[in-house]
Amino acid sequence: MKPVAVTGLGVVSPFGAGVKAYWEGISGGVCAIRPITLIDTEGFRCRIAAEVPDGIAGSARRTRADRLALAAAREALDDAGVVRGERAEAALIVGAVGGGMLEAEAWYWRRARGVLEPMPRTLASSFPSAHADVIGSVLGLGGPRETVVTACSSGAVSLALAADLVADGVAPLAVAGGVDALTRICFMGFNALKLLDSAPCRPFDRDRRGMSIGEGAAFVVLEDAGRARAREARVYAELAGYGMTSDAFHVTSPHPDGEGMARAMRAALRQAGVTPASVGYANAHGTATPQNDRIEARAIRDVFGEGRLLVSSTKSMIGHTMAAAGTLEAVATVLALVNEVIPPTAQLETPDPEIPFDCVPRVAREAAVELAVSNSFGFGGQNVTLLFRRAA
Repeated sequence: MKPVAVTGLGVVSPFGAGVKAYWEGISGGVCAIRPITLIDTEGFRCRIAAEVPDGIAGSARRTRADRLALAAAREALDDAGVVRGERAEAALIVGAVGGGMLEAEAWYWRRARGVLEPMPRTLASSFPSAHADVIGSVLGLGGPRETVVTACSSGAVSLALAADLVADGVAPLAVAGGVDALTRICFMGFNALKLLDSAPCRPFDRDRRGMSIGEGAAFVVLEDAGRARAREARVYAELAGYGMTSDAFHVTSPHPDGEGMARAMRAALRQAGVTPASVGYANAHGTATPQNDRIEARAIRDVFGEGRLLVSSTKSMIGHTMAAAGTLEAVATVLALVNEVIPPTAQLETPDPEIPFDCVPRVAREAAVELAVSNSFGFGGQNVTLLFRRAA
C-alpha cells in the first residue's frame, strides 16, 4: 500500500476530552476504570467501567455517542489544520456498534416501568450509521461516507478502509475513527457471558479474571503524503500497511491457535514491505480474558518471535471501548512513536509465564521505535492489524 500520512488526532476518552488528556493518562499508567454511574448495576457481579467524565459539549438532542464522536472528529480536523473549504472532498469512515442505544434503552426502561412519555427525538439516532450522518453534516465532509460494523475491530477497520481511499486517489483526505458509548445491552451481555472482572482488568497477568468495559471516541485525519508536505502539515506518522482476516471459527471465541491473528499481522508487514525484526512495539488487543490474552500472545510469538518485542495493553487503563477501541489504540500507538514512550500495562503485577514478552508492567518505558503495530480482534474472528511508521 502507498503510505498514508496521519496528520490529525482527536480523542474523547475516560480521561476527558482531548488528545492531551488521553496521552497524559495512558503514559502515566492511570487507571480510569471506576464504579458505573450511567446505568443501574444492581445485582451484577461487575459494577465498574471506564466512563467518559461529564462535560462533553453538544446539543441535548444528540445522543451521548454522537456527542463523543463529533467532539473527537472536530478535534482531529482542527489538529490537522483542515479548513472548512477543504472538507468538501474529505471521506468519512466511522466504526460503530452501539449507536444511540443508551438513550433508546433509557426510554424503554422507563416505559416498561409505567412511565409514559413521548418517544424521544434521539430514538432516530439509535442505529450505528447515525454517527456518520451527524459528523458529516455538522463538519461539512462531502466525500465518500461509510459506516463499519465489525464488532470490536470496527475502529481499526475504519482506518484501513480510509487509507485505501486516500492511497487509491478516491479522496485527497479522510476522517476515520470509531465511537461507542456505554450501553446496558453491552454491559449486561458481557456480564451474562461471565467475561467481566469485578476489579479493573489486568491484561497479561497470571491472575487475570476478565475484561472491563469502557466508552469513548477517537478519529484521525489521513491524507496523501505529498498533499501533506505541500501544505506543510504536521505528520505524526505514516499508516504504512494493514492486514484484515477472518477466522470464521466461532461466534465469540478466536481460533485457539491464533491463526487468523497471525495472518493479519503478517499481511500488515507484507503490505508495508518490512520484516518482523524491524517492528519494536505492539499495542495488543489485550482484553485480559484468560483465553484471548494467551491466544494473542501465541500469535505475536509466531510472527515476531519471543522476547524482543515490547507489548502493552491500553485497555488496562480505559477498558474495552468496543468500536472505539481500534482507533483509541491506534492513536496510542502513534503517540508512542512520536513521544518515544511506550504506554504501560497497568495493574500487571504477576506476568503470565505463558506470555513470553515484556508487557511493560505498570510504568511507561522510554523507547525510540520506528515501526509499531496495533492489533484489534472482534467477535466472529474479525482480525485487524495496523502498522505505523514513525514520521521522518
